[in-house]
Amino acid sequence: MLQEIAAQVRSGELDPVDLVEEALGRARDAATLNAVVHLDEDGARAAAAWHDRKGPLAGIPVLVKEIIEVEGLPHRCGSAAMDGIGKTDADVVRRLRAAGAIVIGLSHSHEFAYGCTGTSNRVGPCRNPHDPDRMTGGSSSGAGAAVAAGIVALAIGTDTAGSVRIPAALCGVVGFKPAYGTLPADGVFPLAQSLDHVGVLTATVADATYALAALTDWLPSAPMATAPKLGVVTTPECDAEVAEAWSASLARLQSAGATTTPVELPDGLRQTAIDLQGPEAVANHAGRDTSAYQPDVQLRLKEAAEIPAARYVQAQRDAETIRAQVLTVLEKYDAVVLPTVPVVAPLISAVADLEDSTAVRAQLMRNTRLGNLTGFPAISVPLPVRGLPVGLQVVARDNATAAATAGWIAGRLAAAEV
Repeated sequence: MLQEIAAQVRSGELDPVDLVEEALGRARDAATLNAVVHLDEDGARAAAAWHDRKGPLAGIPVLVKEIIEVEGLPHRCGSAAMDGIGKTDADVVRRLRAAGAIVIGLSHSHEFAYGCTGTSNRVGPCRNPHDPDRMTGGSSSGAGAAVAAGIVALAIGTDTAGSVRIPAALCGVVGFKPAYGTLPADGVFPLAQSLDHVGVLTATVADATYALAALTDWLPSAPMATAPKLGVVTTPECDAEVAEAWSASLARLQSAGATTTPVELPDGLRQTAIDLQGPEAVANHAGRDTSAYQPDVQLRLKEAAEIPAARYVQAQRDAETIRAQVLTVLEKYDAVVLPTVPVVAPLISAVADLEDSTAVRAQLMRNTRLGNLTGFPAISVPLPVRGLPVGLQVVARDNATAAATAGWIAGRLAAAEV
């Protein structure tokens, strides 16, 4: 869809002014979701009016996660402790504009991106379009909700422990966390530099692949001509809805010719990621008055401050070992697949108590830390479901292989629905 819309803008068939007005209207209509924390109506209209109708994303309205700096727009990172205005565009925003996209506003983030539920923000929780009583997941909460609600076809998020893929899975859209450094994090408020990634959320794998290519010098490979070899991570601890969708989808992929082989991931992934993320987060907030931070973010920082330096240094070494072990697995297959999140979207009320929120957070991030710790690309693809959304995660050794495999999977699952 993105490619077709941009082509029609370049040819004169579509007017950027109309595209922007339609997106602004959809954002206003969906205001109760809290997906958009700032709508730049005047700026978006001006950009559309003066648009030169050029670029691979010509005229495409886009939302940018609020921890990413955008010149002239509020830069609050979802926090009551910040009240600044962006002084310059982050690298990814400059790339968006150069590609012809039009920034219409800022999307909701879990405060400082330090959370995976999308419930802690100065303006309150982000709500899932499939059930407003349920969370979107986070921290790119508004991006997932906005694409799922049809406000925009492209949103930019960040991902440190799953924050693009978790909301994608819980909201039923595609989240593409490319390989580490594919999209530079310059101008993004850091959570943990060793793990921070910038990614995209869209409705389809084709759109996510096209958007990433438009923002980089990466050229996607041709669609897969043969069925892929998939390593399947054993994940027995899924809830019933996820397990049903997962099993049915694997059967469909096998029927379409995919080979599936059980694989095991290295031990220590979760603790290594925690020991890397925590101290870096503490360093990034050093010297700040945290008294106005959300209670769960204050707790995360307090817990992270207790991680000793020796564990952080050891985690750096362990991360290299784990990456090498995972690469050995990935070299045997086109990709490794597993459920993106082992549960469907929890109720927002489930994290009202801080102790309860710890258990929910652990569930949401159980399967996503792998991509950040190793830096390998990971894509969440929505599965056919009867109820709440469920995601299948594709992890591969490079962006091209991840995109091609995810595209093949999405195509076969869509064909099975017809």
